[in-house]
Amino acid sequence: IPLYSAAFSSASLKTDLSKAMSQDGASQFQEVIRQELELSVKKELEKILTTAPSHEFEHTKKDLDGFRKLFHRFLQEKGPSVDWGKIQKPPEDSIQPYEKIKARGLPDNISSVLNKLVVVKLNGGLGTSMGCKGPKSLIGVRNENTFLDLTVQQIEHLNKTYNTDVPLVLMNSFNTDEDTKKILQKYNHCRVKIYTFNQSRYPRINKESLLPVAKNVSFSGENTEAWYPPGHGDIYASFYNSGLLDTFIGEGKEYIFVSNIDNLGATVDLYILNHLMNPPNGKPCEFVMEVTNKTRADVKGGTLTQYEGKLRLVEIAQVPKAHVDEFKSVSKFKIFNTNNLWISLAAVKRLQEQNAIDMEIIVNPKTLDGGLNVIQLETAVGAAIKSFENSLGINVPRSRFLPVKTTSDLLLVMSNLYSLNAGSLTMSEKREFPTVPLVKLGSSFTKVQDYLRRFESIPDMLELDHLTVSGDVTFGKNVSLKGTVIIIANHGDRIDIPPGAVLENKIVSGNLRILDH
Repeated sequence: IPLYSAAFSSASLKTDLSKAMSQDGASQFQEVIRQELELSVKKELEKILTTAPSHEFEHTKKDLDGFRKLFHRFLQEKGPSVDWGKIQKPPEDSIQPYEKIKARGLPDNISSVLNKLVVVKLNGGLGTSMGCKGPKSLIGVRNENTFLDLTVQQIEHLNKTYNTDVPLVLMNSFNTDEDTKKILQKYNHCRVKIYTFNQSRYPRINKESLLPVAKNVSFSGENTEAWYPPGHGDIYASFYNSGLLDTFIGEGKEYIFVSNIDNLGATVDLYILNHLMNPPNGKPCEFVMEVTNKTRADVKGGTLTQYEGKLRLVEIAQVPKAHVDEFKSVSKFKIFNTNNLWISLAAVKRLQEQNAIDMEIIVNPKTLDGGLNVIQLETAVGAAIKSFENSLGINVPRSRFLPVKTTSDLLLVMSNLYSLNAGSLTMSEKREFPTVPLVKLGSSFTKVQDYLRRFESIPDMLELDHLTVSGDVTFGKNVSLKGTVIIIANHGDRIDIPPGAVLENKIVSGNLRILDH
């Protein structure tokens, strides 16, 4: 770690430092700094804990203990967490093609298999990147249905079709919990039991001193930006701590299917579930990661590799700088992680109790509104794959990865490229090729409300390959886009695409205004 000085000036430290310097220089000097820093952080966390109200004390203590463990590991680990020379191609049988899994068919007792499943959606994110306040899961994506509506519809359809009781569990963050719980009342009459639990709340730390920014447990006033949810890798500890893990094991549930709530392709797949419940070699698989083939748009996605005899997820942040281009190569690393994961409940319980879930730390730098540079320490749920026994990758069709991160993604899922059936989106049969068009909408479309204002109706995109829109552009009703369409309004200009226009392999630029007369 760098030699931070801001937090220390005690006499004892000076004595320790002089000893260390005389013994063997830098490494011991570093070690003393590390120990002092841990001690300082421990004291700060204890101060924060004293401000917790009695009804929140135990919960806050668990959160701060979890943070201390993470911080300890952060100080111990140096440099990129993978040795590039040890990365190998995964063995042939460790990543199975989906077609092979599907070819096994389905058993007659599919209901009893489904009754052993719990669906968990990662619901900690806010819609800020799309200009929305509140949980991202409450953004309308299709026919006024939100991500959450579609998820509930999918599971209700399963439960009705197979007469089963598959529950839905939402992992909220302190940012999304209150708003999500208010909305859940509207599903009281649906045939889905819905549970929630909160991921941990960790303190952001000052980038220079490495001490917590928070002075007390509240997250209002000056403390508003002092806390953060520590990434979806926190699911193992917080699910266990919530008591839900034991509840579901007690009910005879065996697997959780975990996915991001904004991935509209992440529906329950009966073939993968059957493969888990009835393993072909009789050896139970504790962790399945759905991967899919990379395209040029996915070069930053984490990939599965073989590392020290285990399947391992390698993220771009862990790659030494000299090898980043190689990591992004579509020819060398052909697949990426969709974050659709199937995990054994019994295995999570075992590993959690042994403190044996090992995930690399992601250091996420942020700048607060007041200009203070902070870092937040996070982990990713898929990184734990190496801690589980007999893990497996399944190479699934691209249709199982349909994330909505931007309004460009939103345009795709709102369009006639997809049809909606029981909460699930499927590619229209009228689309002649299975790939999705590449859509890039400019900054005028970033916020959902601006985006909606610019489309009188969503264009026909069945024959579209590529769309780029930049500047002040609006679309009239019933516009049809085909082939490659590029629309660029220069600064100060505005382009109105007229109602009923058909644009095929066209570049539109300059100023095209339609005025009422």
